[in-house]
Amino acid sequence: MKKIGTTVMALALMVTAGVVVISCGAGSLLQTVASGGTLANAFTSVIGLDKVTKQGMVGSWHYNGPGCAFTSENLLAKAGGEVAATKIEQEMAPYFQKVGLTAQNTYTTFNEDGTFNAAVAGKKFSGTWTIDESTAKVTMKTLLLSINCYAKREYGGISLLFESKKLLNVLQILASMSGNDTAQKVGELSKNYDGIRLGFDMKK
Repeated sequence: MKKIGTTVMALALMVTAGVVVISCGAGSLLQTVASGGTLANAFTSVIGLDKVTKQGMVGSWHYNGPGCAFTSENLLAKAGGEVAATKIEQEMAPYFQKVGLTAQNTYTTFNEDGTFNAAVAGKKFSGTWTIDESTAKVTMKTLLLSINCYAKREYGGISLLFESKKLLNVLQILASMSGNDTAQKVGELSKNYDGIRLGFDMKK
């Protein structure tokens, strides 16, 4: 308990200063983070405030940019992961844009009665949804398929995150349908980000 308290206090001081230290093998990377959102996400991740409830999911959420998260039970790894995730999101943004994702054509509406309506790059689908609040796993079922993702509270919204390879495969298909040259590049990205969760930052 004392160790957790010390870690949280240290992170709070880092948030105030705008500086986060990430351990990287033999050394450490000292990175100044200007984004208040990144710092807030790091802090809430460590103290466990990034959990999402069913009631917190209800509403209409629109695409606001790429989302990324690492999974770890280590407190400092969580804090560092939030900073690293921000860098990956910045790298992914141009590819998501080329696929054609916008706030107007990529959205999800979770209704209180357990139904949902959604679209990704204008491709609409609907069905029913549930969330396991202990794991933040969201299951969306349509007539043809079942989609699993993980919800995470973010600064000013939520993230819907998928296994990176599965999401990038879908984006690769969408890029191919759009007839642009992004498909191959997205396919190459799936090799770089295997083992982490990628998805969408969403805001109301």
